[in-house]
Amino acid sequence: MFSKETYIGRRAELARRVGKGLILLPANPEVPNNYPNNTYYYRQDSTFRYYFGLDVPSLIGLIDAESGEAMLFGDDFTVEDIIWTGPMPTIADQAREVGVEKSYARNAIRDVLRKAIEQNRPVHYLPPYRAELKIEVADWLGIRLGMLHERKSLGLMFAVAEMREKKSAEEIEALERAFKIGYQMHMTAMKMCRPGVVEREIAGRVEGIAKSYGQGVSFPTIVTQHGEILHNHNHDGVLESGRLLLVDGGGESVEGYCSDHTRTYPVNGKFSDLQRDVYNIVLRAHSQVKDMIKPGTMYPEIHKAAYMSLAEGLKGLGLIKSTPEVAVEAGALYLFMPHGLGHGMGMDVHDCENIGERSFDFSTVLERAQKSATCVHRATWRVEPGTVMSDEPGIYFIPALMDKMRSEGKFEGIVDYDALNAFRNFGGIRIEDDVLVTETGSRFIGDKLLPLSVEELEAVVGTLK
Repeated sequence: MFSKETYIGRRAELARRVGKGLILLPANPEVPNNYPNNTYYYRQDSTFRYYFGLDVPSLIGLIDAESGEAMLFGDDFTVEDIIWTGPMPTIADQAREVGVEKSYARNAIRDVLRKAIEQNRPVHYLPPYRAELKIEVADWLGIRLGMLHERKSLGLMFAVAEMREKKSAEEIEALERAFKIGYQMHMTAMKMCRPGVVEREIAGRVEGIAKSYGQGVSFPTIVTQHGEILHNHNHDGVLESGRLLLVDGGGESVEGYCSDHTRTYPVNGKFSDLQRDVYNIVLRAHSQVKDMIKPGTMYPEIHKAAYMSLAEGLKGLGLIKSTPEVAVEAGALYLFMPHGLGHGMGMDVHDCENIGERSFDFSTVLERAQKSATCVHRATWRVEPGTVMSDEPGIYFIPALMDKMRSEGKFEGIVDYDALNAFRNFGGIRIEDDVLVTETGSRFIGDKLLPLSVEELEAVVGTLK
């Protein structure tokens, strides 16, 4: 947790941006795993934590946008609770810790909100994403569950996303601490990688590191020889010589800030000639993207640059018959990299993607926002100083996608499908690091880079004794 002045300042700025009405920011409840008293590991709602700082379940934050006054709603622990948990600070004490002077019982929120509605004061809320909160928010507001999406506050969504987009110095320090956790995770994975090791052995070890030094993983760790499956969480594979291992993982700092890195390397510690060639194509795109990220750059420009770089490399491999320009304009690179070049980073590993569009050219996104449950679209994202984003190009050979595109006659004369057939069992390669946009350009988060070149990776893979 940062100083209470940080949270006071954030709430005041949010109130100023929203201007009228009440701002409702509930914390996440605990979620049962297999029965009510056995819950999943707790993860706080990032926006609640951003403005109220507390990593405590089931609290409710409320900000009066006109007066700037903040309130906290929650229930003190009973003796029966304390038997199981030990003594806990009162809600009033926790509220004062983050600069909130008024606190109330949790069930009082319903009356406060209903009174505001009777007075025709707007109640601003972000789209709830947990089922329990959807039901509660609908009840507090006296509306049908199906109306939650319709009544969400676009103004609040954009205000929160815009504030969280620009990372402060203390946030960057927290991201640097998250990097250190991720660095240990990935170095351990590389050193453990050798034929005969089961993927889950690596996944278990690196997730333990994340829990040892921070709050845990920033997302379920990907450890797979099937790198062509973008989010493969199956860890049953036994590592085989000649194959590539893709590890995509990160940790959360104790303040709740994330890291996210990916490395791909040979199980036996030595790239084949073809693996090296494909890897270096991805590496070149990764480096070129980093070099062009600077204040004012539009995300589509960055994404297109990555596609162009990959297309040039794929042309050299004989997989693209047209010019790289024609391939990119035709959309053919989707066949090889069917995901965006990167995403925001911060308190969420895809920062703010549940609440808003980053670019804030509102005139172009309002209609889309009203139709979208999450208001996610990166097409108008303009990166600015304080933006943190991932740089993660990849090349994936996905047989099902290859067959679909070919059967539909897509990219004829552009993609050499006969040559592509030889890559059906190749897998996929992704390289990912986190980039901070500075006043003059950009830099990678962290005081060093994970092994990146072919030579650096080959020197580390499989060296754990």
